[in-house]
Amino acid sequence: METTIKLGPIVADLVRKDIKNVHLSVYPPAGRVRISAPLRMKVETVRTFAVSKLGWIKAQQREILAQERETPREYLESESHYVWGKRYLLRIVEHNGPSRIELKGRQLVLRIRPATPADRRQQILDGWYRAQLRDGALPLIAKWEKILGVKVERLFLQRMKTKWGSCSRTFPSIRLNTELAKKPRECVEYIVVHEMIHLLEPNHGKGFVDRMEKAMPLWRQYRRRLNQLPVRHEDWLY
Repeated sequence: METTIKLGPIVADLVRKDIKNVHLSVYPPAGRVRISAPLRMKVETVRTFAVSKLGWIKAQQREILAQERETPREYLESESHYVWGKRYLLRIVEHNGPSRIELKGRQLVLRIRPATPADRRQQILDGWYRAQLRDGALPLIAKWEKILGVKVERLFLQRMKTKWGSCSRTFPSIRLNTELAKKPRECVEYIVVHEMIHLLEPNHGKGFVDRMEKAMPLWRQYRRRLNQLPVRHEDWLY
């Protein structure tokens, strides 16, 4: 069941779920607020909690609205694309063999069959980015499993609009946004560590912060850098 509640000038979506605690999220592109609350929690209790977080909500909305967004990609010759935080110019090479991608100097070379349409070019690049992220993330997970003393049973890669990552504690796994293959490697490592620590600490309380501080003292710097980088253009449905 979904309804809305007013938090002063802000209207938030309220979703009832079979959960124990209230979860508060702010989503791009316009800073939509969503509150997930336990089924039997009174609306006024939810409102009181959300009002206490108004400062955080407004800060998140300002950050989202200020974040630069990429222009729509057309997958044409000399178009800019990013790999691990570095800018490359797309070079289209037509040939009659299988599609493949390689980095040469500051060029991202896409070898495709003649007359390959833009949507297929995008699919090929998306698949390549996914493979790049998997190859980059798996060694990081192995490294941090030893440091944190936690086991990740599965890694999932998915294009996500609202999150860089998520995790499941029930069957220890983490999920990463495939857009991370375009970001600096230290930012990717920050997200991996963030989600792995969530397997130990379910929320962002003192326990989580203490573990992040110990494991990665510069984590706030990496988070800030990641949130300042341009994000992919999306055609939003709401």
